Amino acid sequence: MIETRCIVLNGQKIDYTFKRSSRRSIGLRINGHGLTVSAPLNEPLTSIESLLAKKTKWLIKNLTRQRNRQLTQLIWEKDSAFPLLGQFWHLALSSSDAIQMTPGKSPTKEHNPITLTPHQIETFVMAWYNKHAITCFNKRVEWYVKMLRVPVPPIRLSRAKTRWGSCNSHGVIRLNWRLIQMPIHLVDYVVAHELAHLIEMNHSPAFWYLVESIYPAYQAARKELKTYSCQ
Repeated sequence: MIETRCIVLNGQKIDYTFKRSSRRSIGLRINGHGLTVSAPLNEPLTSIESLLAKKTKWLIKNLTRQRNRQLTQLIWEKDSAFPLLGQFWHLALSSSDAIQMTPGKSPTKEHNPITLTPHQIETFVMAWYNKHAITCFNKRVEWYVKMLRVPVPPIRLSRAKTRWGSCNSHGVIRLNWRLIQMPIHLVDYVVAHELAHLIEMNHSPAFWYLVESIYPAYQAARKELKTYSCQ
């Protein structure tokens, strides 16, 4: 028997796929489809929900991590959603039949007669991402260098697979292009972090004190950023 159920944990509604089988214990699995709960045939529902309540912290943490990682997994199709600063955008046609990006829900297939190959979509969307990334990152850097009272450093876009940003010994800041997909507060954290390296080229207490002085909520942002993937 397979059914869809939901439970409220820590104020959050969590939908999950529920299965009963001849297994001996309750099993929990989280993947791209969400949470799956597998239980023995005669296991009381109260026992299952009690276990879910005990696993609240683990469930919310891993469901959030799975959801955020999926946000950055781009699919080059005309009906795909493309996140920009935490908001979803879609391909659409303008009144002059030019391809453009629009925020909000994807147009219905009947109203979205776009005919582009995956390569053409990738080329168009990546140019759009790069344009917004350069504009956004430069503005945020200009804001934070004023607080640090340092010159504006050279800014480069990065395609690193494991790092959101870096600062080398020559004072060149590299910011991962995928940051433009993230909410703006996470962009700000990475910018503040890398600019602080212009003064402290380490991760000493002095460095973190400097980061906190220009971005007080750095600990929460640092923790949240770990739920996203650079790839």
